[in-house]
Amino acid sequence: MNVADLLTETYDRLPGLVRAAVDGLSPEELRRPPGPAANPVGWLVWHLTRIQDRHVADLLGVAQVWVTGDRAARFGLSADPDDTGYGHTPDQIVAVRPESAEALVDYYQAVAERTRAFLAGLEPADLDRVVDADWEPPVTLGVRLVSVAEDDLQHVGQAAYVRGLIRS
Repeated sequence: MNVADLLTETYDRLPGLVRAAVDGLSPEELRRPPGPAANPVGWLVWHLTRIQDRHVADLLGVAQVWVTGDRAARFGLSADPDDTGYGHTPDQIVAVRPESAEALVDYYQAVAERTRAFLAGLEPADLDRVVDADWEPPVTLGVRLVSVAEDDLQHVGQAAYVRGLIRS
């Protein structure tokens, strides 16, 4: 298996996991935290999508999917490319108000399609390219892609767990 196929296999697992985490949940359930200061399903899925969108757009040198069309409005937010949820306060978390499960799935699907197209063209040598020299050691493309996948997989697992809590 080549590197592009391996990464594609990893990232291709996420759309189904995202869909399963939000499928059938009402807007109220998507916004309901399972406890005080806990993250609701909608925020978790929005956040993991924002992280992937921001990083892949940066790698491609293009605008984020988030800032195109009416995506941000479907979440009650502005199209701020810097707002990924990282460091959100409890008030900022509750301000993420997805209008529906479909809004989350649609946004994730658009990001996933962009990611898949990017991964399809990767060669093994590409993974050694430094994409962020502000860290020690500098972050390579390979490390960035693994980091984003790991973050997304953790957050979608959290979303599935929270779904179970609010549906029990």
